[in-house]
Amino acid sequence: MSRILRAIDAHAAVTPEAIALSTPSATWTYAQLGEAVSRTATALFAFAPLVRPGSPVAVRLPNGPAWVILDLALIRLGWPSLPLPGFFTPAQRDHALADAGASLLIEAAEGEGQIVVAGAPLAVTPCLTSPVPLPPGTAKITYTSGSTGQPKGVCLSQVQMEAVAGSLVEAIGADYAGRHLPLLPLSILLENVAGLYTTLIAGGRYHVLPAATLGLDNPFRPDLPALAGAIATEAATSLIVVPELLRALLMVMTFTGARFPALNLVAVGGAKVSSQLLSQADALGLPVYEGYGLSECASVVALNTPAARKAGAVGRPLSHLTVEIAPDGEIVVGPHPFLGYAGGEANTGVVHTGDLGAFDPDGFLCIEGRRSNTIITAFGRNVAPEWVESELLAQPEIRQAVVFGESQAALGALIVPLLPDMDETAIAQAVARANQALPDYAQVKRWRVRAPFDLAAGELTNNGRPRRAVLLSRHRDFIEASQ
Repeated sequence: MSRILRAIDAHAAVTPEAIALSTPSATWTYAQLGEAVSRTATALFAFAPLVRPGSPVAVRLPNGPAWVILDLALIRLGWPSLPLPGFFTPAQRDHALADAGASLLIEAAEGEGQIVVAGAPLAVTPCLTSPVPLPPGTAKITYTSGSTGQPKGVCLSQVQMEAVAGSLVEAIGADYAGRHLPLLPLSILLENVAGLYTTLIAGGRYHVLPAATLGLDNPFRPDLPALAGAIATEAATSLIVVPELLRALLMVMTFTGARFPALNLVAVGGAKVSSQLLSQADALGLPVYEGYGLSECASVVALNTPAARKAGAVGRPLSHLTVEIAPDGEIVVGPHPFLGYAGGEANTGVVHTGDLGAFDPDGFLCIEGRRSNTIITAFGRNVAPEWVESELLAQPEIRQAVVFGESQAALGALIVPLLPDMDETAIAQAVARANQALPDYAQVKRWRVRAPFDLAAGELTNNGRPRRAVLLSRHRDFIEASQ
């Protein structure tokens, strides 16, 4: 039996009335959660004749108790799962289903549905896909956003995912397992592993709200008052956010005076976070801890914690991993973080992350940017664009930004203002403030204001990161004008 299922049984035996899973209108104790998982596994087993051995079952559901129970039931059955984010386009969904060779697709039913989980009727539909070889031991396939081409399906074992969750409990401490409120989709590995699995292993309460209640119907354009209200009303003690959500929370706190006294841990990752943004969080009393990871390492490699935190670093590596810096500065993670890619060869060794970094004397990992993104200016200076972008995004007037300047004398930027009709003077002042935190060779000297980056047009990855190549190609006239 997997570690997470053993943990649920253990908590049920020791503290049977402790709440494991809840919504504003329903609760499941650890004992009741275990029973619900068993019932759902039994209901799913009726579809076993339709599941090819080793083939994944795709799940396309919004955040809710049904997602949680279904995920745990698939673990109990030993059937690989393929979470599909709700923001995937039909083309992305179809690519993932075919690329992974899914046997079944489970999603919300319009009518009665073939099974009912946590009161939600679900449709179970066979997938007409061809068999795809998966690495032995695959328990979950997650599709990375990728910067070009079709995304790859990262294959992870249950042991690898639970090693991350267990190391997080060890690093943070079970005392912090209070009421975790998921803001990211559960179909995103970071929330699935670091949020759900970590909370349940530690004996905490996973409190799930509908996206509309959180103001996250459109995760790339959150309703900030609704989001802040939900965090406060539901007395969340922990959150996982991406830098854009962190910036949004800080804006609400700054302009409305909102505070979240119950929060004791806000983990932030997914992209480089500006030191100015972290300083602002400290000043406002928001307990933010920056981390670092990637899908091939089950989402988390290192994390600052309440017991070990350092500004400018992403924390110390988790205890089950080995992290080294290659001679060219690339971060290399071992000993065996993932199994391989769907349809590809098995991975038998370390992961070359493509990220540049270094360790400080105290063993904290510092991220310096992406090796493939590094800009070499006309003066021969190497600049990680994420560094400059993090300072731009720390300014409240700037919502999105992409920096360029390869072989140019000075850096430029594509800037999306917070408000579409924002005055050019306000944007210029924001850029000037960002430049104050940067050396001259890394300062932004020219920029173009544009509309928000568009996910549907391929300008953003699935987790909201800008696709540099796409954006720069669409503004080639502006970029080349200074060459």
